[in-house]
Amino acid sequence: MITVKGLNYVYPKAKYPAVNNVDFTVQEGEIFGFLGPSGAGKSTTQKVLIKLLSEYKGAISILNKDLDKWDSSFYEHIGVGFELPNHYLKLTALENLKFFAAFYKKPVTQIKYLLEYLDLERDANLKVEKFSKGMKMRLNFIRAVMHDPEILFFDEPTSGLDPVNGRKIKDLILAEKKKGKTIFLTTHNMADADELCDRVAFIVNGRIHSTDTPNNLKLIGAKRLLKVEYNGDGINTREFDLDNLAKDAQFIELIKTKNIRSMHTEENTLEQVFIKVTGKQLNN
Repeated sequence: MITVKGLNYVYPKAKYPAVNNVDFTVQEGEIFGFLGPSGAGKSTTQKVLIKLLSEYKGAISILNKDLDKWDSSFYEHIGVGFELPNHYLKLTALENLKFFAAFYKKPVTQIKYLLEYLDLERDANLKVEKFSKGMKMRLNFIRAVMHDPEILFFDEPTSGLDPVNGRKIKDLILAEKKKGKTIFLTTHNMADADELCDRVAFIVNGRIHSTDTPNNLKLIGAKRLLKVEYNGDGINTREFDLDNLAKDAQFIELIKTKNIRSMHTEENTLEQVFIKVTGKQLNN
């Protein structure tokens, strides 16, 4: 669905490229995460892919067609959820959605359902200038998906949302994936990426450092240990070597004789791996 080779982008008057010789592909039906701190080149890459920035170098193909050869019909096929919501503040939420829906050839049928699901139905006739950031983000999401595009681009989709509405947005993104949609997700939120993405790319200073599934990445430098917490004289913990677990007499005796509270492997978090691979801390 998306193929990028040797992408370079330099902003006017900038000393260094914002995106530096980047290669990646996104398969149909995949959620692909572009992960990195602010200023890493995530949003710049997305802006190039959605034709908001031109004058790039490299080769980009989307839906089996060179990006440069797409005309305005390109926007029938993509939906974009920007990090900073952009609406007409003097219009109501419903007026905004109806206005943008008029740009598309396909009939838009999801507005009522999405307003209800994201708890915006009661505020549909309220001017957007009175919306909180979280309400604007939810409205932004509806605008991105309402015309049923094949490819969705989301930039920090849960930013500014409370846990309940953040959960709803993530569930909707997963629902779009189940429909077969392809999703390009840029974020510095490693928990969101770990939960949502089939594959992720770590990007820092405009360069991709590693690309793989979250599970594979979390195995980098991970300890092959199982931590067992159990009740004894108080709460106790023991660690066992995963590679010899089946033959470990002490482990077998423990699970036979003790009240086990929990067992889990000592794998890395995606954020810990990001820091190991790139040498950079994440920030907002």
